[in-house]
Amino acid sequence: MIHTQLDLPHREVKPRKRGLTMMIDPGLFTGLFEDAVDSIGEHVDLVKFGWGTGLITKDIKRKIDILRSAGIAFYFGGTLFERYAVEGMVAEWRELCRTMGATHVEVSNGTVAMDNTEKARWVARLADEFVVISEVGFKDSGRSEALASAQWISYIQEDLAAGAHLVTAEARESGRSGICRPDGRPRDDLIEEILDSGVPTDRLLFEAPNKELQTYFIRRLGPSVNLGNIRADDVIALETLRLGLRSDTLPTGM
Repeated sequence: MIHTQLDLPHREVKPRKRGLTMMIDPGLFTGLFEDAVDSIGEHVDLVKFGWGTGLITKDIKRKIDILRSAGIAFYFGGTLFERYAVEGMVAEWRELCRTMGATHVEVSNGTVAMDNTEKARWVARLADEFVVISEVGFKDSGRSEALASAQWISYIQEDLAAGAHLVTAEARESGRSGICRPDGRPRDDLIEEILDSGVPTDRLLFEAPNKELQTYFIRRLGPSVNLGNIRADDVIALETLRLGLRSDTLPTGM
């Protein structure tokens, strides 16, 4: 970042505990991935290899090496955990994470028939070896909208008590499920109830794959909100939103 005398919001230096940016890799070509990490890596705290892409990416080990050199942690998307879980193969998934050198894992139940208590048990089993990031909310927008605020809060608290380092609030890569309505608008009442519940916001990671959601959370919680599912080509734009260098969050002085 260029030195400036502008009065910009404070941003913790890496390794950060708050104001995290999780970039999603939906299967970028490795050359593009390497260029992206070289250009924007200073603004990225975590990389998630989306859904099951890590399993079929020919040179996934090369991508992991790129992240390791840049000091960026990675994990495989929770859908991959769910696929192994539904086939009774979590031990094999765990060994895959070990073999790939993962320090972080994501545990979710957004698609499969797994109640939150069972998911929390997996969080507890894995927390002695990995930094566990759990997820609350469903991929299906109808199921998510039917999940009452009290249940969201209970599930978040249960995951944290089980040993989750962060709990992700689902919005998918489309921003149209979980904490969002099918039309993409954030579920304000749900979000406010979660924020009023006493759950530390530093322990929440809000999926915000588009500018509208990113702006919403930065305006509501400030530049140090944890945001995820950010595309590589949106990382710099997100940082400008955090710093008030884009009209959507620019201080007006009025």
